[in-house]
Amino acid sequence: MFYETGQNAHGLAHDPFKAIVSPRPIGWIGSRAAGGSLNLAPYSFFNAISDTPKLVMFSSSGRKDSVRNIEETGEFTASFVSHDLKDAMNTTSAPVGHGESEFVLAGLTPVEGKLVRAPFVAEAYAVLECKVTEMFQPKALDGSTSDSHVVIGQVVGIHIREEAIRDGRFDMAKVRPIGRMGYMDYCDAGDVFEMFRPKW
Repeated sequence: MFYETGQNAHGLAHDPFKAIVSPRPIGWIGSRAAGGSLNLAPYSFFNAISDTPKLVMFSSSGRKDSVRNIEETGEFTASFVSHDLKDAMNTTSAPVGHGESEFVLAGLTPVEGKLVRAPFVAEAYAVLECKVTEMFQPKALDGSTSDSHVVIGQVVGIHIREEAIRDGRFDMAKVRPIGRMGYMDYCDAGDVFEMFRPKW
């Protein structure tokens, strides 16, 4: 099959776009409002985009609390979502009111970053502390502005729990990262195999 996305007439029961672009890592974004309230929210439009410098991005559909807080402070954290924290992560996606803490809602322990004044999940196997380099709303081909808000942050500090390290590597079999598929589907990326690049 083929369809043009302008009309989006795919004829399927559900739009397949996000199922095709999968699995996507989940950015569990911690932020603090200028007034001091804490926020924690998962974003499946999340990824690393540069190694030197270390940059990550997430995109929010609409100007949600995470975006508002980060606009005010210029800082955020990204906590690693492992299989054992999947239910807590899902709980933090609830549409609670501004100023209500998702940490409390999900029974998680907030810890303030060492280099940023944003909270992260103490129970997470790894955490990225980030300072914003860019925030913008992307544009379509016709020049119209998307309702999505893209946040790019430079990773200034990384936390890793000791039990997540084996043989000098972040142990995927131990931490079992959760990825977002399409629809309401998720995957467990703990089934790991190696492939080496060919040498010519």
